[in-house]
Amino acid sequence: MQPDALARDTASPEGLSSVDPADGAGAKPAGETVPRRALVGWVLFDWSTQPFFTLVVTFVFGPYFVNAVASDPVSGQTQWMLATSAAGLSLAILSPVLGAIADAGGPKKPWVLAFGALMGAAAALLWLVPPAASPDLVLLALVAFAVATVAAELAGTFNNAMMPALVPAHRLGRLSGAGWATGYAGGLVSLAIVLTLLAASPETGRTLAGLEPLFGLDPAAREGDRIVGPLTALWFAVFVLPLAVFTPDAPRGGRPVGAAVREGLARVRGTIADARRNPAIARFLLAHMAYQDGLVVLFGLGTIYGAGLFGWSTVELGVFGILILVTGTLGALAGGPIDDRIGPRAVILGSLAILALVTIGVLSLGESRVLFVVETAPAGGPGLYGSVPEQVFLGLGLVIGALAGPLQASSRSLLARLVPAGDAGRYFGLLALSGKLTAFLGPFLVAVFTGVFQTQAAGPIVLLVFFLVGALLVRGVPNGRGLSAA
Repeated sequence: MQPDALARDTASPEGLSSVDPADGAGAKPAGETVPRRALVGWVLFDWSTQPFFTLVVTFVFGPYFVNAVASDPVSGQTQWMLATSAAGLSLAILSPVLGAIADAGGPKKPWVLAFGALMGAAAALLWLVPPAASPDLVLLALVAFAVATVAAELAGTFNNAMMPALVPAHRLGRLSGAGWATGYAGGLVSLAIVLTLLAASPETGRTLAGLEPLFGLDPAAREGDRIVGPLTALWFAVFVLPLAVFTPDAPRGGRPVGAAVREGLARVRGTIADARRNPAIARFLLAHMAYQDGLVVLFGLGTIYGAGLFGWSTVELGVFGILILVTGTLGALAGGPIDDRIGPRAVILGSLAILALVTIGVLSLGESRVLFVVETAPAGGPGLYGSVPEQVFLGLGLVIGALAGPLQASSRSLLARLVPAGDAGRYFGLLALSGKLTAFLGPFLVAVFTGVFQTQAAGPIVLLVFFLVGALLVRGVPNGRGLSAA
């Protein structure tokens, strides 16, 4: 679970697994339970992996790389987006195959632990990357980041596939929600620890709490930013232990892996063929693919853009992250009742329209201007976010956080209204695939545009295209009321 990804595709708790929460296929019978400690162990997986997404991907190491490791912010943004694109392309290739393996039966925990260990090992290497790093260490950072991203996502695939064996079908939603909420908490706690105890301002040598960083971390060498890699590895190693010890796993057996992969790929092809015969579903999945790519870029780019444009430190970026997570939670809570009142299509279209306006607002900002032409005092004034452009950027970021939850929740709601209830599982798997299939494209285009035009402002232009295409496609999709019953 990755709330950095407030942008991460959470369409189905099983990712590409074929379990259908609507009919409970493969789920534990209603009268059977596992010990509470087993469920706690499963829920803590999200807590154990979330710091990677919060600290490394979004709010600490990513901006540090662009602002301090790369030779300049423009080349840093290009390189980071290319690494993100490579990770997305790898996931698009691997997810159907490994989702089929997860469906095949047999133990899941060895896969969870192996991919989790790979994530931790790759993340720990980030400690070796100092400011103004040599080209070989820049490459090390990018490769380690991409490998850790792929490993973390694939560990989640197998962890999600354990759900049906833990609770009856009518409790799958609650178990998934508990993991989601616990992941949010893990991200907030880990970010608070880094801001108050580890990452200090290079100018003052003090953390957000006014303390000297623990363990003698050197602010000038940005060791408080680099420590998030090893911290991510240690956090996972400690908090995945309850899953490893207490959560039961499937017995050995099940279908052979080769047969499962062939069946899984055939199932994906069959579902795609079915969707193509239903114009409304096909149109919606294409729309989702477009605006989901935009969200991936938006959350990957936001903190990087702020770091490059305003020179924000880890403290300013971390506070920014905490505020976004809070508004994201509030937006997700408010989105459900709005969806029920006006319908999911209206929520999606409204969210995309506002996100497009927010993107234009971001484009209008400079170090000493807003709205393209209105001059202001330059960034870097006293206190946090001391200039008008910084304050406007902060406000726009909070709007983005508040809209991401309703946009994704209404995407699930609209698809649920469009498909027959008995086919919900495989179509939600296809929704998850549509969110991954071209996840590499947005970051790749941002990298190309940034490199060609030699300005960070070229990146948000890509977002406008994705949001516009998504909105135009969604306009032709019915609201779905009554279609599932039909």
